[in-house]
Amino acid sequence: MFQKFALCIVSLIIVSSTVAQQVSDGKWRFAVSGDSRNCGDVVMPAIAKSVVAKHAAFYWHLGDFRAMYDVDEDMQRAYGTKLPMPEYLQIAWTDFIDNQVRPFGLVPVRLGIGNHELINKTPADYLSTFAYWLDAPELRAQRIKEFPDGNLRLYYHWKEGSVDFIYLDNSGDNGFEDVQAQWFEQVLGTDKNDPAIKSVVVGMHRALPNSLACGHSMNGDKNKPSIKGTESGRRAYNDLVQWRHDSGKFVYVLASHSHFFMQDLFDTAYWKNPAHGGAVLPGWIVGTAGARRYPLPDFTPEMMAKTKAQTDAWGYLLGSVSPNGEINFEFVKLGMNDLPDEIKARYGSFAKDFCFAGNHDDARHDPPDSCNEK
Repeated sequence: MFQKFALCIVSLIIVSSTVAQQVSDGKWRFAVSGDSRNCGDVVMPAIAKSVVAKHAAFYWHLGDFRAMYDVDEDMQRAYGTKLPMPEYLQIAWTDFIDNQVRPFGLVPVRLGIGNHELINKTPADYLSTFAYWLDAPELRAQRIKEFPDGNLRLYYHWKEGSVDFIYLDNSGDNGFEDVQAQWFEQVLGTDKNDPAIKSVVVGMHRALPNSLACGHSMNGDKNKPSIKGTESGRRAYNDLVQWRHDSGKFVYVLASHSHFFMQDLFDTAYWKNPAHGGAVLPGWIVGTAGARRYPLPDFTPEMMAKTKAQTDAWGYLLGSVSPNGEINFEFVKLGMNDLPDEIKARYGSFAKDFCFAGNHDDARHDPPDSCNEK
């Protein structure tokens, strides 16, 4: 036990030194993606291998670690025979830690909750299982300043260099509860007056409302619209628009939930309308870490080119932070050649035939009525 603890301390020192050097040089990188259920044990090691090679300061997972309503196909493959649901539910998160988090080695991993973390589990289950990551020193340092009880929350933030990274919890169908929204606005108020903070990156699972992927977002789905999700998400969006206007600093918004890649997410008629603020925030969806791939919305060729939308793609978003706080993002697409050798050996043709060539969910996510508002 002591040796394991000592190794963790040494690892943290090494990683902290690396990140400090990146920050002192003025430019540094981080990586983001989400939705690693179904084939995450195949895809996430490839993401980890690439993230390590690109010297990212950390990797941020935006939720949906395992399916939780049925046995993930990669786990089923590994176990060979039908894995009973009760046993699956006991080991699914341990499997995620062992096979999807561990490959990052010394690179810190930040975890965000998604809606699948609440299937057959509770928020308390999530907090207790992932406390090691949610109570990392950087996250704890901010939390104890803001909450007298010091207890873990499903939302958090930490500061890295000149950037404040904020995770918002919209894993439930009702969006952001008032206490979280108020906390978020307090964090933004502090950041506005902090000369050391030059940008904020806001991550979450479901995309904020009225995006180009509106049919599977905080607006809800066609058969399950969310009034509270829509209202609270629009509040958060307008908070960010106002913060950018008042501070003159940079804002970036990241989400997953939809299992494809897309940029320029909020370039929509709704957010361009002066009645709603008339401002388009930079936004991305990157639900490309292993989950069943969704069909893209019906876009014109021009919109496809503009948004660089891709499905049937595995990968992650790589952010490169400049000294002035501006962040450039690129989608790093991965394929079979990017798999570590041990993953190729373990999964064989399953990795190619199912995870990379198959693993589709062809169900359409038609938008609810709130998506049609102008």
